[in-house]
Amino acid sequence: MENKNLKWIYLLILSFVWGSSYILIKKALIGLSPLQVGSLRTIISTVLLLAIGYSSLKSIPRDKWKWILITGLVSFIPPFLFAYAQTEIDSALAAILNSLTPLATLLIGVGFYRFKIDSKQISGVIIGLIGSVLLMYQGSVINPDQNLLYVFFIIFASVLYAVQVNLLKVHLQDVSAVAITVGNFIFIFPLAVVIFLMSDYKQIDINDEDVKVALFCLLILSIIGTVFAKILFNKFVQIASPVFASSVTYTLPIVALFWGLIDGEVFTLNQFFATVIILIGVYLANKKSKL
Repeated sequence: MENKNLKWIYLLILSFVWGSSYILIKKALIGLSPLQVGSLRTIISTVLLLAIGYSSLKSIPRDKWKWILITGLVSFIPPFLFAYAQTEIDSALAAILNSLTPLATLLIGVGFYRFKIDSKQISGVIIGLIGSVLLMYQGSVINPDQNLLYVFFIIFASVLYAVQVNLLKVHLQDVSAVAITVGNFIFIFPLAVVIFLMSDYKQIDINDEDVKVALFCLLILSIIGTVFAKILFNKFVQIASPVFASSVTYTLPIVALFWGLIDGEVFTLNQFFATVIILIGVYLANKKSKL
């Protein structure tokens, strides 16, 4: 299948998987602390990745290991930021705010790597961002009790994701997606273990129903939302432009809102119109890509 068609399939799969991650984080936080959710997610994912992809590490050129380390460290922080943010804001709003990633990707790519972005791509990013802001505004209207100061955790995470996307595109374009993912997690695994040991882990009661549900959600999040999605995303970056690859953060809020609706959250007509604006932005961001 041509890369032109394949990248749209990757976009749809990642949108569903990562869009579902926010509700899983929300449920995991019922029985576990943010530090435990973030660290256990990394620990479980590392064990799974080593089991399925350890041999791929041999394919990483020696001069690429420093970039494996850097991209791993950059990707280590966002899961904790999302976990802390979702102690105060709902899962759908967290997903919506993450749609800032393509704009950050564009600015970093143009400012630091002199990527060429045409007018249609710029328009797509801006339109998609407008749709995301409208969704965020509607979310705040529906639930005015949310502490919106926690949105800065999501904004910071979005910037880190944008940095990672550009680094992957520039420095690890020719390295196996599986090898990149396994290498990333090998470096951040010790940090995750240390954080978990600092998180009052002895207070976790595995016989408690909330903890059981939290661990189950965390297992699904690690297997599908981290291991599978990370490998797929690294491959996605290699066949698409950084801006288009990061535009998955435009479509995943739609999935997150769907799960939020099932979980009792409200979905308004204005939010529907905002999602249409987002999809238009994604389409324009892919037009006549130079990368």
